[in-house]
Amino acid sequence: MLRSLLGEPPRQNEGRLAETMDAMEQTTRLLEKEIELHQDPTHDYRKLEIWTHGLISSLYELEECLFAATYFRNKVTTDYVEDMSHEERNNYARYVYFYKDGFIRVFSALDKLGTVLNEVYNLHTSKVKARFSYFTVLRQFSYLKVHPELGNRLIAIKEEYREALGVLRRRRNTEIHYMNSEMRDDLWQRHQALFGKIELEDLDVHIRDLEQGYRMVCETYFTVFDYTNRRWKKLTAQS
Repeated sequence: MLRSLLGEPPRQNEGRLAETMDAMEQTTRLLEKEIELHQDPTHDYRKLEIWTHGLISSLYELEECLFAATYFRNKVTTDYVEDMSHEERNNYARYVYFYKDGFIRVFSALDKLGTVLNEVYNLHTSKVKARFSYFTVLRQFSYLKVHPELGNRLIAIKEEYREALGVLRRRRNTEIHYMNSEMRDDLWQRHQALFGKIELEDLDVHIRDLEQGYRMVCETYFTVFDYTNRRWKKLTAQS
């Protein structure tokens, strides 16, 4: 959608994104088959099917935010806010919008996945915390000693992206609970420069952190749905 608005060609899924989408769509087909065979009187399969479609949308939206943030970042060439033209200020504002939307969506996408994991694998996370995050769900695998193959792989992914996730989490918390994250950067720059011009934060570093967050979400989604599909097929073959 955003590519079309920006006059760019449609996204072509490739690499891990394509593999992840394939795995998730395979899950929806498995759920549809179960609904057809057993009529799903409790609507549990239908609920999981709807949730999976929601996760597909969440991943696409995160990828589009990363694309749009990168697109507008590339239109900012000035180092100081005061030196920007009117058009460049607008492009910088658009970059900030999509960058912030992106790092918020990283954790939103993970928390939505946590809800699905909790349901599919009966992790009873609400007994630990009424309003739980993906990371609380993740700890349940170790605590309950269930599905170690999946739990250990998800922990490894979290550790691989720990640094970028830490940066994004701090910016997300600042944005949601305190003040706009770019205002924090401006305050720091003002403190450093006193009455001088405010130099922009390192936009390339911010984009790299957001890209790492997106890659972490993509890897996590793929791992969950690849494992779920393999387990489902195995259980079906045994029944």
